[in-house]
Amino acid sequence: MIEAGEHRPGGAPPLEIIPLGGVGEFGMNMMIVACGDTAILIDAGVMFPEPELLGVDLVIPDLRALEQYTISALVLTHGHEDHIGAVPHVLGHFEGPIYGTALTLAFVTSKLDEKDKASRARLTTVKPRDRVKVGAFTLEFLRVTHSMPDCVAVAIETPQGLVIHTGDFKIDQTPLDGEHVDLPRLAELGSQGVLALLCDSTNIERRGFAGSELDVTDAFEEIFTSAEGKIVVAMFSSSLHRMQILVDLAAQFDRRVAFVGRGVIDNTEIAQRLGYLRVPAGVQIRDTEIRNFPAQDVVCICTGSQGEPQAALPRIAINDHRYVKLEPDDVVVFSAREIPGNEKAIGRVMNHIARRQADVIHEGLKHVHVSGHGGEEELKLVLALVRPRFFVPIHGEYRQLSRHAKLAAKVSRATKVLLAETGDVLRFDEAGGRLAGKVPAGRILIDGTRTGEVGDEVLRDRRHLAGDGVVVPVVSIGSQSGTLEETDVITRGFVVNARTEALLKEIPGLLASTLEAASPEERTDPGLIKEKIRVDLQRVFRKRSGLRPLVLPVVMVI
Repeated sequence: MIEAGEHRPGGAPPLEIIPLGGVGEFGMNMMIVACGDTAILIDAGVMFPEPELLGVDLVIPDLRALEQYTISALVLTHGHEDHIGAVPHVLGHFEGPIYGTALTLAFVTSKLDEKDKASRARLTTVKPRDRVKVGAFTLEFLRVTHSMPDCVAVAIETPQGLVIHTGDFKIDQTPLDGEHVDLPRLAELGSQGVLALLCDSTNIERRGFAGSELDVTDAFEEIFTSAEGKIVVAMFSSSLHRMQILVDLAAQFDRRVAFVGRGVIDNTEIAQRLGYLRVPAGVQIRDTEIRNFPAQDVVCICTGSQGEPQAALPRIAINDHRYVKLEPDDVVVFSAREIPGNEKAIGRVMNHIARRQADVIHEGLKHVHVSGHGGEEELKLVLALVRPRFFVPIHGEYRQLSRHAKLAAKVSRATKVLLAETGDVLRFDEAGGRLAGKVPAGRILIDGTRTGEVGDEVLRDRRHLAGDGVVVPVVSIGSQSGTLEETDVITRGFVVNARTEALLKEIPGLLASTLEAASPEERTDPGLIKEKIRVDLQRVFRKRSGLRPLVLPVVMVI
């Protein structure tokens, strides 16, 4: 076995590193590392679609480049969707094992068909400091801290030298689970000699340190001390460390915890089963039991921090949730970063919560969120410890990659920076490292309901017709009264026959019923009433005609 610092023989084949996603963009993290006859894939992530991608559920990297290599294994750094969401889509492109930590593979298992025993058998659990031989490579897994447990970086010994891929990380000096970043091993590998460092650039624009997950404890203690009613906390469903802090505080303040929303419920069940979330006996209650306890004795942890219409918190905010109702003494906390593009949706949810006379707390008011990605000083520290010959910034848009490249040049003049984008081929050989061409790269649009790809021409047609055509109900609503003033129905690509024509004539009456059933707040909120009209009409079309036209409500508040 060639050790990290040894001289590489002149006959060693060149090493190629090809990012297929996650470089020059956020999400879709996927990378090929290949040398001679050995090739592995690091991560297989997704990106969630923009609103204009009609009928698209997921966006994954273009997989054509995988046909040029014989992939021996898939290596997963951690269990976030932008790193594991595309695993079911790449399984058919190779036959080898899938390496990941216990929590990561538990999340992957939930994505696989229960009958697919062959794929499940390929899941191979690893722990930090484990070493695995894959062809000409030897992989070593190194503990890193992030916003969820059980995350690793990967050190890859190749015939050309040692490559370190950090995955997503920050340097949490007081990790909730006591598992620190393996800085000693990173320094040891750095002293032996590292050919290339591939490092997370997400938070390069943040000065100083990202901070520990425990940093939110003081703010939440203050909330628990002062709240006279329910405490409702919205967060990402994978924020298990944050959930542990809330569970511990609930036990300390003699409150009960209810997990609300499918994503939160599913992930916490997995985490509790594996021991990554510890809930003391008697603390957890079901969402159906919330009403059985005084409001001041309850904490709800829920989905919907980004204002997603079908998530738990937006429905709670408009008093449309079966089990959670907001009262004037309640406190609602947004404990998640605001993803760009979601500002209006989040603002609408906050306004509805305020109408319930509940308090709204977010990061701008109290320190209720901390990032899972390292700031500038943490990135400097990793660069100083590893001292690579070549540095490749990954995980970020181009401005983040560029800023990280400039930082690396300041940390070490001996390090050469290779600034790549998705599809670029990074080649390392006896002559050094360089960009050496491109492979086919881009996006594949996935329709989850039909488990197939959505081609460009299909997407173009969907924008006009979508499924069984387009039905556009046009509704005018009085801004003050919230009453229905006028309706019209426009169809395109929708088959009109005796049955459907009669149904179309009923739509004004159906719209009136939907408006009547909605609360005054819903009627005067275009975003919410559009969603309600869309859901109601799609249900009617499906039940009455078996058709699934795209319903695009147009709501005018006059």
